[in-house]
Amino acid sequence: MSKRSGILEFAVLGLLRESPMHGYELRKRLNTSLGVFRAFSYGSLYPCLKTLVAQGWLIEETAPDSDSPATPLAGRRAKIVYRLTAAGKEHFEELLAHSGPDAWEDEHFAARFAFFGQTSKDVRMRVLEGRRSRLEERLEKMRASLARTRERLDDYTLELQRHGMESVEREVRWLNELIETERAGRTDNRPGTGRADNDNNQENGGRPESRGTA
Repeated sequence: MSKRSGILEFAVLGLLRESPMHGYELRKRLNTSLGVFRAFSYGSLYPCLKTLVAQGWLIEETAPDSDSPATPLAGRRAKIVYRLTAAGKEHFEELLAHSGPDAWEDEHFAARFAFFGQTSKDVRMRVLEGRRSRLEERLEKMRASLARTRERLDDYTLELQRHGMESVEREVRWLNELIETERAGRTDNRPGTGRADNDNNQENGGRPESRGTA
């Protein structure tokens, strides 16, 4: 399984844990609520759903399509609704408990952060601290690279490098704030409890508005 398909499976299981959905609803939620999945298409989603059904983590149910008017010949079209099974819920909880290095990477971290409301505090802390450590390593490498190549870069390339560093620095500051909030146990200020946080999570997949891609 590729890392990208693994992230998609994680997100699908997480969304279906909230409520059963049909494919169109799932794709809409992936694209709008979890911005990191905007590049995913039906061509990616449906093979993923079939795989999860085959593994016993989802079941397919038929439901009438209320948006499609019935005709005398065809009747009302049925939709396939996907529902999380008990085994699927258990598997998703196992995935939520994972806090290893892959949970710190760019896309996987965004997906994990989107489901922090369902994640235990100790796992949230490990993921946040791991992500911060990963970005601090990235920032150190970027600074070292810039120091070596500064004299050979034109003004525009140099500005692009600086912009990337500033984006990573902003995310490190953001992570520091989240970690301090978690440590202080200020549950009323947790990410996702305020309107601004919800809007940011939905539009950016749980990431700060600007981030480095290096």
